[in-house]
Amino acid sequence: MNSKIWTIIAGTGSYIPPRIVKNEDFLKNEFYDSSGKKISNNHDTIKKFEEITGIKERRWAEDNVVTSDIAFSAAQKALESSNIDKETIDYLIVAHNFGDVRKDNPRSEMVPSIAARVKASLKIENPYTVACDLPFGCPGWLQGVIQANSYIKSGFCKRALIIGAEILSRVSDPHDRDSMIYSDGAGAVIFDAVQSDTPIGVLSQKSRSDTITHSHMLWMDKSYNPDYHDNQLFLKMHGHSLYKYALQVVPGLVKETIDKSGVSLSDIKKVFIHQANNKMDEEILKRLFDLFGISNMEQMLIENVMPMTISWLGNSSVATLPTLLDLMLKGKLDCQNINKDDIAVLTSVGAGMNVNAIVYKF
Repeated sequence: MNSKIWTIIAGTGSYIPPRIVKNEDFLKNEFYDSSGKKISNNHDTIKKFEEITGIKERRWAEDNVVTSDIAFSAAQKALESSNIDKETIDYLIVAHNFGDVRKDNPRSEMVPSIAARVKASLKIENPYTVACDLPFGCPGWLQGVIQANSYIKSGFCKRALIIGAEILSRVSDPHDRDSMIYSDGAGAVIFDAVQSDTPIGVLSQKSRSDTITHSHMLWMDKSYNPDYHDNQLFLKMHGHSLYKYALQVVPGLVKETIDKSGVSLSDIKKVFIHQANNKMDEEILKRLFDLFGISNMEQMLIENVMPMTISWLGNSSVATLPTLLDLMLKGKLDCQNINKDDIAVLTSVGAGMNVNAIVYKF
């Protein structure tokens, strides 16, 4: 077999904020629906939320840091674990959606780019280390991986640092029950080009964007609290519609990606999925297996195949997948491991309309 260029993971890092916010901490919040009507908030509603989402607690960033700070921290750890020269990075891509949002100023700072800020903080002097941002919703980090893989396969670059970072706690409405879903964090992965006679690293990739019918599932709007007169805008979403979209689209796209890779479902050892909603993610996995003719998956198999961190990390958007990878590869997830030659699927859905997936051989 002729030697080809493949894209492999060379190092990982993550930043998990130290501040733990439990579900019970939200009992002090007053929640309203979209019409401004006050809705119940008690131990029963908190328990129901936990049963549906799987979230028991989440992490919020310290008041004195912004997204570029935690992205920098994750990137530093990835560089340390890879033991590579930072000046050899060709592309530095930061996936995020809201830029730097300060605790005392809710306006988003996007200039200079978050990637430029991270590159400066890392003190990378090489002018040919291209720094750019990627806003793509929750699938942004994985889309950055897909772009990096395309660059590497084409010979356009040899090494890329892909970061996913977000501080959602500062763009979520404290009077919207959906605010309980969101969390903060950052993850970073370095990808290298290698020559190999046999397939390794990224085996296949696929993305889709359903903009005509689903581009308004998320939006920015004023607080649901009618007595909140500040002009700050908060993240809003049609949660049920997003849930249905994910179940309809993600399993099929993942199957297409697996088929494209040339491996079989039995070769897949792990499915790393964006940690959005535990119930939704489990249903996506069941529907994926059903497409391959395997129904009635046992809960034990689901938990073994699909590592989850949402119960204690919440939904940190673009940070969930790289953080999950970092924890897995550094042996920090109980009863979970990945071995040489194991094959995994990474997939994400978000922004109301974007879905992507890759098949990766370790």
